[in-house]
Amino acid sequence: MSDTPGWQGTARNPFAPEGLSFTPVSRGLTKVRLISAAVWLGLPLVVLVVLAVLFPGWWWSVPIGVLVLLVVWLGWLIPRQVGSIGYAERDEDLLIRKGILFRQLTVVPYGRMQYVDVQAGPLDRWAKVAKVQLHTASAQTDASIPGLPPEEASRLRDRLSERGESRLAGL
Repeated sequence: MSDTPGWQGTARNPFAPEGLSFTPVSRGLTKVRLISAAVWLGLPLVVLVVLAVLFPGWWWSVPIGVLVLLVVWLGWLIPRQVGSIGYAERDEDLLIRKGILFRQLTVVPYGRMQYVDVQAGPLDRWAKVAKVQLHTASAQTDASIPGLPPEEASRLRDRLSERGESRLAGL
């Protein structure tokens, strides 16, 4: 079914329905998430290093070491997380999967979609990715697909809007 580790499609796996192939997101999302993590963790790391230089002591190595380990761990984790994100279009609904350890499969019926957004911040535009956000009749539905190439995001937005309107017209 999929070459993503942990998402083998078997009849008993509720996260990989049989006979369905998921479209992966762009690897540009990995760049965006790694840069975001580097900014959020790099700033405290720089502050700690400056403080360690100004106020010498061996004990600075503990928080600096923890931050360095966290950066290395995120460098390993983020590409795997991005590799686990995918979506599949079926006749009546859209399936979105996410997660490695805590897996999530969201099924959004086309008839429940109210509108579809495409979003891209400055870093997303630099990496040539966009996020498709689905708004449904349920306020609890977290239906979004991050990391799509802009052309695919536009195509998916138009297609989902068209399918949603045709299902609503039939109600």
